[in-house]
Amino acid sequence: MTTLFSPLQLGAATVPNRIFMAPLTRCRAGAEHVPTALMAEYYAQRASAGLIIAEATMAIEDHSSFWTEPGIYSASQVVGWKQVTDAVHAAGGRIFLQIWHGGRACHPLLNNGAQPVAPSPIAITGDEVHTPQGKQPYVLPRELRDDELPLIVAGFKKAAENAKAAGFDGVEVHGANGYLLDEFLRDGANRRGGPYGGSVENRARLMFEVIEAVSGVWGGDRVGLRISPLNSYNSMIDSDPIGLATWLAGQLNDLRLAYLHVMRGDFLGQQNGDVMTPIRANYRGVLVANMGYTPDEGSLAIAAGKVDALPSAPASLPIRICRRGSGLARR
Repeated sequence: MTTLFSPLQLGAATVPNRIFMAPLTRCRAGAEHVPTALMAEYYAQRASAGLIIAEATMAIEDHSSFWTEPGIYSASQVVGWKQVTDAVHAAGGRIFLQIWHGGRACHPLLNNGAQPVAPSPIAITGDEVHTPQGKQPYVLPRELRDDELPLIVAGFKKAAENAKAAGFDGVEVHGANGYLLDEFLRDGANRRGGPYGGSVENRARLMFEVIEAVSGVWGGDRVGLRISPLNSYNSMIDSDPIGLATWLAGQLNDLRLAYLHVMRGDFLGQQNGDVMTPIRANYRGVLVANMGYTPDEGSLAIAAGKVDALPSAPASLPIRICRRGSGLARR
C-alpha cells in the first residue's frame, strides 16, 4: 500500500518518502541577501525529508519583501547557496530552490527606494511589512508595462541557471500567496487589459512563460510549481477560484513538471471551497498538497491516490523521519 513512507518518482528524481519540507522563509540571510552557514546547518538537519523545498528566494535584485531573505541573482549568493546544497547532499538529502518575485509585496525601504511593481496599481491592504524603520503599510505598486515582462522572464531564467550552478536538484517556481506570478494569475489583483490581462489564458501567460524559460534550463522534470487558488493572504481573491484551479490543472499537463504543489485552503478563512478534487481529476502529474493535513489524513489521502506527497512545516528543531505509526516523529 502507498504510504507517507513510500518512495516516489518525482520527475527526474526518486525521493525516499512523501513527507516534504515546505518552503519556509526564515529571513536568515546575511548582507546582500547571501545565504549563511547557519542556513546550511538548518537545511542539513532536515535532510531526511523526501524533498526539501528551500525558502522563497529572490530571482531578481531589488525585489525584497522580507528584508533579510536570500537571493539567487549574484555570484556571492551562488557561493552561499553552494554551502547549503553541499551540506544537504552530504547528509543524504535532496533540495529544490523556490524562486520568486515579491511583486506588490515589496517595499521601497527594502529596495533602495524602488517602487514595487504589479500587474495593476492595486496595493495590499490591512497588513504591514517589516522594514529597517519598523512596520510600514504597503505602498501603491507601479503597473508593469507589457514590454517589461520579458525582463521578468529573463530574470527567472537567470535565477534557474544560478540555482543549477549552486548545486540544487531542481527549482520550484513560486506562483502562490499574492506574489508577482499569482498577482497576474488571479483577477482580484490583475485588472489590466492586453495580452496579460482579462481572460484566464492571458492572466496565466506570464506564469507559463516563466515556467517554460526555467524548464529550458532544467528540463520540466526538475521544475515544480506552487499555487494557492483560495488563499487570501496579501489581499488576494479570485472571482472563480475553482474554475481557475480546474483550468490551470489541465493546462499544466503538457509541461510535464516534476510536480504541482497546491495550497488547498486560505490562511485567513475568507475563501472556501474544494480545489483539490478538480485539480486531481484534471492533473496527471505528481500532486503535492499542503495546509492542515494531519498524519492520518495525509496517509489516507496518499493511499487513496488523492495526493502524492505532503509538505510538513517542521519547527526549528532537527527533523528525522521514522516509522512510528503513521506519524511524523520530530526530535
